[in-house]
Amino acid sequence: MGISQYIKEIGRGARGAKPLSRAQAADLFGQVLDGQVTDLEIGAFCLAMRIKGETPDEMCGFLDALHARSARLPASTRPVVVLPSYNGARKLPVLTPLLALLVARAGLPVLLHGMRTEARRVLASDVLQALGVPAWPEGAPLRALQPGEVAHVHTAQLAPGLARLLAVREVVGLRNPGHSVVKLLAPCAGPSLLVTSYTHPEYFDMLCRTCAQWGLNALLSRGLEGEVAADPRRTPRYDAFVGGVADTWQDQQPGTASEVPGLPSAIDVDSTAAYTRAVLDGTLPVPEAIARQVAYIVRLAGQIPATRTVASAA
Repeated sequence: MGISQYIKEIGRGARGAKPLSRAQAADLFGQVLDGQVTDLEIGAFCLAMRIKGETPDEMCGFLDALHARSARLPASTRPVVVLPSYNGARKLPVLTPLLALLVARAGLPVLLHGMRTEARRVLASDVLQALGVPAWPEGAPLRALQPGEVAHVHTAQLAPGLARLLAVREVVGLRNPGHSVVKLLAPCAGPSLLVTSYTHPEYFDMLCRTCAQWGLNALLSRGLEGEVAADPRRTPRYDAFVGGVADTWQDQQPGTASEVPGLPSAIDVDSTAAYTRAVLDGTLPVPEAIARQVAYIVRLAGQIPATRTVASAA
């Protein structure tokens, strides 16, 4: 079905819009990713979905389309920990690089994928480069990651159509379904553990149901300014998924720490890299919230079966 027919269904406003089936969502998103629609139609799709909001069935369909078109890392000897990173730092230093390096230190391969979607924020990939972890070379084939290795790959190398959709934000000024889907992308041919997050509470139920329906291995928690790393000042709720089966590992705890030892007030690349180095070499303590998140990731990775399973399209 042409995209105009889908827009008629989803573009009737918050009350009049109709949800798409999983198969319809996969067809629609596939057309967008394949570049089969005009810029005007993409804009209409983005705005209509922004007003309507995504359902779990639609998210699963979007993921079906994306995984059918994305490049994948070959299987590693241990589950690959996948860290989507698309928001960067706005008020506090971006701690996703610290999380990645601590998880790698625990012996797991780590893939961070991302691109700039916020013009003025400091990206995790920039901090990793400052720490001596180079970006995946443009055009280089993907390979299996070794235990303890960290790689960061630009979205365009995984799914060019998705990168184009994410870039629409620069024109429209609003997030679109691509920003939701990319945080659920685990581009691995073998077992993987997706670490994902939500910023707004209204997304929690939708993400839980999507993780369950799509059969994901995932650790879900409240993120820091859209990043997957835990807020070092708080203790969030953690929900673990193995093959889509959910288990709440920790409830959210009240309170906010007034201070995190050594955490810089500046959020620039150099300050964040210096802080990350100090934590890694033991000069500064690992923030308790990050240490807990690392421990949960390692624990969950140990529960993932050797064979990767993903729910097939309905």
